[in-house]
Amino acid sequence: MTQPDPRTLAFSLRLFRTMLATQEMFTVYLGVRLGLYDALRDGEPRTPGQVAAAARVDRRYVREWLEQQATAGILVASAAPGDEGPDQRRYALPAAHATVLTESDDPASMAALAVLPVGGIGTALPHLLDAYRTGAGVADEVFGDDWLHGHSGANRALYRHQLAGWIETYLPDLHARLAEPGRRVADVACGVGWSSIALARAYPGVRVTGIDISAGAIALANENTARAGVADRVRFTVGDAADRAGTKEGYDLVCLFDALHELTDPVGVLAACRELCAAGGTVLLMDAKVAATFTAPGDDVEQFQYATSVLHCLPAARSAQGGGHGTVLRPDHVRAMAARAGYAATVVVPVPDRFHRLYRLMA
Repeated sequence: MTQPDPRTLAFSLRLFRTMLATQEMFTVYLGVRLGLYDALRDGEPRTPGQVAAAARVDRRYVREWLEQQATAGILVASAAPGDEGPDQRRYALPAAHATVLTESDDPASMAALAVLPVGGIGTALPHLLDAYRTGAGVADEVFGDDWLHGHSGANRALYRHQLAGWIETYLPDLHARLAEPGRRVADVACGVGWSSIALARAYPGVRVTGIDISAGAIALANENTARAGVADRVRFTVGDAADRAGTKEGYDLVCLFDALHELTDPVGVLAACRELCAAGGTVLLMDAKVAATFTAPGDDVEQFQYATSVLHCLPAARSAQGGGHGTVLRPDHVRAMAARAGYAATVVVPVPDRFHRLYRLMA
């Protein structure tokens, strides 16, 4: 009998483990979306009936989910003395796991970055099959609220804990300008508003205008801003920034964060950002950090960026005539787009982040 090629066996095992990890992610998605982790987040052990009652879901399904989560090592299972049977078993969520599995601005939280997009991609899969066959795009709306919440919340911790520090450390002239009362910021493609909120908190004298094409995102941005206590200095508007070209609105800072790669008219939006700037103002662009040239095999970050592009960003960018670029936006691509949009130079700001590059575009 011919012995199997060890490389075939290794790759077969790799796909089995990938399948197992995918299944586990779907079960985690159920826990996040159904509020099951929220019902356990205080760390107290609870029975299936108690968890089901708190989350208002079916007890039998919850029992199966709890057993699976304990088997996977996500929850801890225990039985009190005298307890008998699966319905009396108790389950607890370790505090370290709760931080990862619930939405917050903690850098360790993966609920938005890793979990919610799973639901959006699952919803869009039939549309992706059609798009790959026909060359059409898949609009963001197809990916639904899961993608909206997940994608918009993925950088929440970065904006909350790093953005202002980057500006102060690496862009001291911009920091000094924003520290002056009455300065104005435009946050283009602002999503649900986390970057706008972070800038308003960091610079109490600025007024921020967030612009996004998604009415759903803007509705959530208004809610988030109210909760953050900065609604008096941050306002949002639904619209396409490319339509504001030529308005000469005089913003001291124009931001375009983690959006260029999936815009249907990236050069047009960059040109609008340039025209929105005041004399001596700054355009800051943040986008995916990938290798300078195609590299295969790539590291974990490169694999993540490419998979995100295949499953969402390239199809979303191609959903309108003209189409965009996709997630894998290398520095040379950014420089070329910026030059076409009328910028004189593109400077990479050396911020320490594995997933993003920050660019300063010089008019």
